[in-house]
Amino acid sequence: MKPVVRPCILIIRDGWGENPHPDQDHANAVKLAAPPVDARLRATCPFTLIRTSGLDVGLPDGVMGNSEVGHQNIGAGRIVDQEIVRISKTIADASFFQNAELVAAVERCKARSSRLHIMGLCSDAGVHSVLEHLYACVELAAQRGLRQVYVHAITDGRDSAPNSGVEILRQVEARLRQLGVGQVASVCGRYWAMDRDYRWARTERAYRLYVHGDAEAAPSAVAALERYYAAPAEPTMRGDEFVTPTVISDDGLTPRATIGDGDALVFFNFRGDRPRQIIKSFALDTFPYRDTDRTGAMREMGFARGPRPDVSIVTLTEYERGLPVRVAFLKPPKMQNIAGEFISRLGLRQFRAAETEKYAHVTFFFNDYREEPFPGEVRLLVPSPQVSTYDQKPEMSALELTEGVLARIADGIDDVIILNYANPDMVGHTGSLSAAVQACRVVDACVGRVLEAMAARGGCAVVTADHGNLEQMIDPATGGPHTAHTTYPVPLYVVGDRLPATRLREGGRLADVMPTVLHLMGLEPPVEMTGRSLLM
Repeated sequence: MKPVVRPCILIIRDGWGENPHPDQDHANAVKLAAPPVDARLRATCPFTLIRTSGLDVGLPDGVMGNSEVGHQNIGAGRIVDQEIVRISKTIADASFFQNAELVAAVERCKARSSRLHIMGLCSDAGVHSVLEHLYACVELAAQRGLRQVYVHAITDGRDSAPNSGVEILRQVEARLRQLGVGQVASVCGRYWAMDRDYRWARTERAYRLYVHGDAEAAPSAVAALERYYAAPAEPTMRGDEFVTPTVISDDGLTPRATIGDGDALVFFNFRGDRPRQIIKSFALDTFPYRDTDRTGAMREMGFARGPRPDVSIVTLTEYERGLPVRVAFLKPPKMQNIAGEFISRLGLRQFRAAETEKYAHVTFFFNDYREEPFPGEVRLLVPSPQVSTYDQKPEMSALELTEGVLARIADGIDDVIILNYANPDMVGHTGSLSAAVQACRVVDACVGRVLEAMAARGGCAVVTADHGNLEQMIDPATGGPHTAHTTYPVPLYVVGDRLPATRLREGGRLADVMPTVLHLMGLEPPVEMTGRSLLM
């Protein structure tokens, strides 16, 4: 089966949503940027808004979407129940408390008179973790009579409000008191403990906190955050995301608990991309180690760790295939006839392109957690700039990425191109409105160049997003920076000179994007894709 129209380019402007509130235009980077290409698309192309959060993407009702969930739903062409939902269902039916791996971790601690450490992101955002899962882990230990339970709180401030951590940690401490088991042993911003871009110096800071107590000390978790709010490490590193690694010490000298021989560690994040580096620091016998980075280059990973403690490790989900850890909740079988697989089976060529920050999203997550490309799938990774925060370089690597895609379009060999621009999301997370405006303008110009090249080839395009972000840069409740995703819908345009006049239906969701792409190409989506084309 050959496409009627090719190439078809799916352009994902990551984090570019549609804020429906005119009274918030002063906080809307899209409105302030006045992007001309987007305005032209709105005026001349079929347009609709699609939903990217909650039940529409397999998350709990009202929970904002994210890039991992969004790309998985787009690539699957169907609504995908997420890990958060699957695990929470086991808490509701109490099967969580009989989970073999979690029970074994607790029983090992009891048998050895050792400590259970529970680590993860303490956040109300629901993007990487939920507090319900933390509390269930503590409750399981309490039910089985284990008293030495310590929580290592990683603070958010990126997917949540920048200074929301104090109230969240108050909630955590209150719940621990209610359960009668558990103390917070350390606090650390996600900037350090959840790096995913091989910035191993950050991971090392977190590891030395957890194992050696090599960190600042504070009498309580709340005190640690309040001290950091008053004196951040740098002016650009304000809020929970950047909280300095800190041990909690009752006497000002001795940490409440560090992770040592015979202990067990449970990492309660349900999303696996960001805990990988810190988990490898605990789990790998050979460390530093050599591995390929996202560019395919072999390099040394890690830091000078020294002898590691003999720790039993359980992750709530599978963070990476082959990690020497126990997994509490294994993934369900891979979905069949997802977009990448279906396109490959038709003998068509597909090209995936992104910079480092979103490369996994257009490959691994888009392909339903498959590491290897499908036959006929070619990938382009452009390195993201090495800066502390992307407001320092709002253009990121969009220009270089665009050049790579333009060269590929000129070659004329691809039937489908999947392109992600990371800027709206990554710069939106910094909370800098001026930088977000600049990021919006850069991406808009790049999209215009790609569409021009597409038109010259007689192709078509779908321009959309996986979730919102930079359309809400000021929190209307606090007046401070808004750094999280939104639950607003996102625009979707269909572009192409050779397409018949068409309208797009309302009420769509991310699951409908790839059925629409296939429809534009004259291809019938497979029956497994329960999403519906938006074309009317």
